[in-house]
Parts: sequence; C-alpha cells; structure tokens
Amino acid sequence: MNHALTAALLAAAIFLAPSTTLAQSAASAAGRHHVVIQVSDNDPAKWNLALNNARNVQADLGMDNVDVEVVAYGPGLAMLKTESAVAQRIQSASSQGVGVIACENTMKNTKVDRAQILGGVKFVDAGVVHIMKRQREGWGYVRP
Repeated sequence: MNHALTAALLAAAIFLAPSTTLAQSAASAAGRHHVVIQVSDNDPAKWNLALNNARNVQADLGMDNVDVEVVAYGPGLAMLKTESAVAQRIQSASSQGVGVIACENTMKNTKVDRAQILGGVKFVDAGVVHIMKRQREGWGYVRP
C-alpha cells in the first residue's frame, strides 16, 4: 500500500471516530431519561411538590421512558413514616413506578426502623451518596 493511501485511510478513521461517538451519544440521549429528586424537608408541601414533579416528568416523557427516584434523608425521612400526612400520595407514586428511597443513616440517627416506614419504600445506606452516584451515572437532579 502506498503512503498516500495509508495516510488518507488514517485521516478518515480519525475524522469518523468523533462522529461515531456523537452518534452514540445522540442515540443514548434519545433513549430513557433518569431523574433523582431530593427531599430533605419534613414539610408536606415540599413532598407534594416533589411528588408533583415526579408525576409531571412521567406525564411529559411517558412512564416507560423515564426512571424517577425520590430520595429522602434528614428531616425529609419523617414523611416516609406510615402516619405521614402524604403517605397516600407516596404510595400512589410508588405504585406508578416512582422509586421512593429512604436513607438508612438517617434512620439509624433518628432511631426509625423499617417497620415504621411505608410499604414499597426502598432503602440505601446513605441518601446523599446515592444521589451523588446517580448524578455520576448521568441522572438529572432536582431539589424542589
């Protein structure tokens, strides 16, 4: 093979490589969406806002096109208790595919056990770390 042809093929390979990466990025961007919503307030109004955000994201993008998680830690954990003012809304959101997640660090520090938490809620060791990991994975982040 002559040097001119080799150089031309190498230049074409270098030129096309970024296009392939952009095409792959565009394909993944057009795919499934992900959002994690932080709630660290013991306030039914904040929880209702967060749950409205989750519902609206699902309605706008389509439930099958988006993963939504609501992560509660600190004072926000109180709203995940069975006697919570927003218990019905949380359970409804959970049944509609919203992942509702409790921070076990907060549970330990506030002496709350799993039996006091609404059914369907998932648990992570550290809510803040879970949010950080999700952001690193490319998830959108919302704090109402």
